[in-house]
Amino acid sequence: MNSFFSRLSIKAKLLAILVFSNILSLSLAMVLLIILTVFQVKNSSKEDMLAMATLLANRSTAALSFDDKEVAQENLQALNDLAIVKAACLYGNDGQLFTSLKAAKTNHSLCPKDIQGLATAFKQLELQVFKPVVLDDEVIGGIYIIADLTEPFWQQLQYDGIILLILLIASVLTFLLIAPLLTRVSRPIITLANTAHKISSERDYSHRASKQNDDELGKLVDAFNNMISTVEQQNRALVNVKNNYIALYDNNPTMVFHLDLNGIILSVNRFGARQLELKVDQLQGCSIFDFIHPSDVSTCKAMFELCQLNPHKVYKEEIRKICLDGRVIWARESARLLIDNTGARNLLLVCEDVTEAKQLSEKVAYQASHDALTGLVNRAEFDIYLKNLVEDVQQSSAEHALCYLDLDQFKIVNDTCGHLAGDELLRQIGDVLKSNIRQHDLLARLGGDEFGVLMYDCSMQQALRVCDKLRSVIRDFLFCWEDRSFNVGVSIGISMINKTSGNAVELLKEADAACYAAKEKGRNRVHVFTPDDEELASRQGEMQWVERIQRGLDENRFCLYGQLIVPVDGRQEGKHFETLVRYQDEKGNIIPPGAFLPAAERYNMAAAMDQWVISNLFVWLAEHPAFLNDLSVCSVNLSGLSLSDDNMLAFIDQQFSEWGIPTQKICFEITETAAISHLGNARHFIDSLRGKGCWFSLDDFGSGLSSFAYLKNLPVDYLKIDGLFVKDILHDEVDLAMVESINSIGHVMGKKTIAEFVENDEIMARLRQLGVDYAQGYGIAKPVPLDEL
Repeated sequence: MNSFFSRLSIKAKLLAILVFSNILSLSLAMVLLIILTVFQVKNSSKEDMLAMATLLANRSTAALSFDDKEVAQENLQALNDLAIVKAACLYGNDGQLFTSLKAAKTNHSLCPKDIQGLATAFKQLELQVFKPVVLDDEVIGGIYIIADLTEPFWQQLQYDGIILLILLIASVLTFLLIAPLLTRVSRPIITLANTAHKISSERDYSHRASKQNDDELGKLVDAFNNMISTVEQQNRALVNVKNNYIALYDNNPTMVFHLDLNGIILSVNRFGARQLELKVDQLQGCSIFDFIHPSDVSTCKAMFELCQLNPHKVYKEEIRKICLDGRVIWARESARLLIDNTGARNLLLVCEDVTEAKQLSEKVAYQASHDALTGLVNRAEFDIYLKNLVEDVQQSSAEHALCYLDLDQFKIVNDTCGHLAGDELLRQIGDVLKSNIRQHDLLARLGGDEFGVLMYDCSMQQALRVCDKLRSVIRDFLFCWEDRSFNVGVSIGISMINKTSGNAVELLKEADAACYAAKEKGRNRVHVFTPDDEELASRQGEMQWVERIQRGLDENRFCLYGQLIVPVDGRQEGKHFETLVRYQDEKGNIIPPGAFLPAAERYNMAAAMDQWVISNLFVWLAEHPAFLNDLSVCSVNLSGLSLSDDNMLAFIDQQFSEWGIPTQKICFEITETAAISHLGNARHFIDSLRGKGCWFSLDDFGSGLSSFAYLKNLPVDYLKIDGLFVKDILHDEVDLAMVESINSIGHVMGKKTIAEFVENDEIMARLRQLGVDYAQGYGIAKPVPLDEL
């Protein structure tokens, strides 16, 4: 019954409830009416019969007293009008039947013969009433009436049937009236159910239930629609997340493999399949080892075994993969063990294609160790080979040779034909050298036009023969560029590598010194380094100064001096001096610049020293404001390297800005030789700083070969006449004429002149006669520390 009822629709259930309740109500009403009918018929009949029996008993006292049956019979005849009476019995004083009355439809008398056991009682639909006949409080007989209640009962039932019929009609009418209302109640629920079913079956969350009323069902519809809206938003978000995940998974620029423990591919993303030139379904079920380079299979298997031993750790390897077309790619693989909720163990393998990075790394490694122009080993890689060779030779009795080659007349090709020609010459020279050394020897370009050769297992005599051969080959080599041809030479220095050799740095110094000695002897030569070689002593001294200069810069071992510059005519001006630099060694000795400046110039350290001088000078001036206020001009020397240093201008600007030194109180001195060698850079350098208020002085003027020609292109403010002319003007007419001409031309061009090496008053007087503006020298003031100026 319950399962049947549960299968009914909402409307059918409501109708069934209505019908069942009506039937139940009618049935209950019918039962109650029958019970009430029976009860009512019995009670009313009993009362009526008792009243009739009492009346007959009262009327029968006389008949019984006089034993008059006719009168008694007449009295009983009154009951004939009562249809329900079946019999009436009158009993006398002796308890015996006195007379009786039976209904016409009764065939025999129903009266008992005596009064014994008679009482008022019901037997189903039969009523038996007994009433004693009393006279003067004495029972003289009794009346016994038997009534059949069937007819009044059925009459009452017919009445009840009419009532029930009316109720049934009312129920039917009620059902007919309520049924449409049930439809209105059930329709929103049915609509809601249909909408829910449609959403569930179609997975389309855009459907909405229609709201028909504002009652509880209406609120339910609103709540349902709101819930579906929320579900739709969440579903859309989940779909977007899913689509994004699938897109990220398939298009992620990494190969993602899901493998079983034996390396069988369970799934792979689309990008990974494309990388191997296959489709996803073609890869599923294949072994990952089928796509791994044979040399890397063991490495990959070992990685998978480690993953199983350490489930929470990620292992990485770079492994080569083989694509369908045979192409090999490098992949950085990351693998770890996966354990799902069921305890199943699989492997996750993520592979990133690093082929380009690998190739780039190899290319960078090659470029880091090779010269881009010639393809030869570069200086850094050559140093590594040399260092390893020095370490190896300490464990054996082998002997090797280090050769340092420097091309002669290379600058001529660069200057006349340009750098492209110079680069091509270096490439061709590299090829010539490579083809004339042993295959296992190492050839490197050390920088510029310098080459190095490591000759393994080579005696001094063998090294000399090979180097002389290289010198001859290069001498005979003819370089052609456009319509011009050039011959170049090479100077070669040799340093032998054996157990007595120093470290790699010292060996390079020795070979470089030997090469320099070859150049000093006339170029295109081979020179072998020996510890007692006097020709290399001065060169070695300069090389030793390189480390001391660097230490001096790092530890501030340099100190500043100043030498006054005074007007020749004796007029009063503010202080004017030239800044000079000295070196203070570990013992406190002051070393003059002639000992270290050549080394600084030769080994490209002059620009760093210039920066140290400028920085420390500006600090000193800023810390002595009274001196700075009285200062007219302070001269600072700049090397030729500084004129070509792109960072020097920015450094000077920064120092002016940091220490607040007035630009018009600083004069930068450059030598005539440096200015001519770097004419373009010098012009730009001078214009930049003069535009900010600085002064410029051309030092050692007159020592160059084309001084007056270049002077027109150098916008300097002071000419410092070379002291070699000044110191002998009292005795040498040529020197006097040179000083006089330099001074005159300088004044014509609007420049002030300064005479150097003024050592006595006589020279000072002669300079005054010539009209020279300023003088500087030991005869005026010696260089002193800045604090003593």
